[in-house]
Amino acid sequence: MKKVCVLLADGFEEIEAITVIDLLRRANVFVDTVSITGDHTVHGGHGINVQSEDLFEEADFAEMDMVVLPGGGVGTANLAEHPGVRRLILDFNKDEKPLAAICAAPSIFGKLGILKGRRATCYPGVEKDLHGTVIMDRSVVVDGNIITGRSAGGAIDFALALIEALFDRKKAKEIADAIVY
Repeated sequence: MKKVCVLLADGFEEIEAITVIDLLRRANVFVDTVSITGDHTVHGGHGINVQSEDLFEEADFAEMDMVVLPGGGVGTANLAEHPGVRRLILDFNKDEKPLAAICAAPSIFGKLGILKGRRATCYPGVEKDLHGTVIMDRSVVVDGNIITGRSAGGAIDFALALIEALFDRKKAKEIADAIVY
C-alpha cells in the first residue's frame, strides 16, 4: 500500500489539505496526517480544526512514499520555520522521493534551493521565493519528483496529480470519474 504524509501546521489552507487527504484515501493510499505543532489539534486558516493522526516527532517518515505540504500563508510560514520539516524535505529530495506542495508552500522548496532549474507553479505573488525556478502559469506542474499546485481552486487537480504520480493516469482517471470531475 502506498503511504503519504500530509504535514499540518496552524494556519494551513483547509481545502488544499482535506481535498488531498480525501482523494488519496479514495485511491486506497494510507494517508498519515502529521501535526508539526506539538498538539494533535491543528487550526486551519479559516477556523476549521483538524485532528491529526500523528505528531511530527512520532511519525515514521522512512515508511512514506510522498510528503505533501498544504499552503496557506500562515501555515506555510509555520512549516518553513520547523527545522524537522526542512530536514525531511531535503532528505526526500536527495533520495528523489516525491515531494508535493500547493499554493504558498512551494516557496519552502524554493528557499531550500530544490527548485533551481525546475518548472513549478505557486500562488500568485509567491514567485519571488521560487529562486531559479521556471514559473509555469498552470494549476499543477510535475517536474521529476517535485509536484506543485497553484492554489485552493486547483486542489482537485493537484490531488489527482498526486494519485497519478503514485500509481498511473488510469488510477487518477478512475478517482476523477468516481467524483464526477
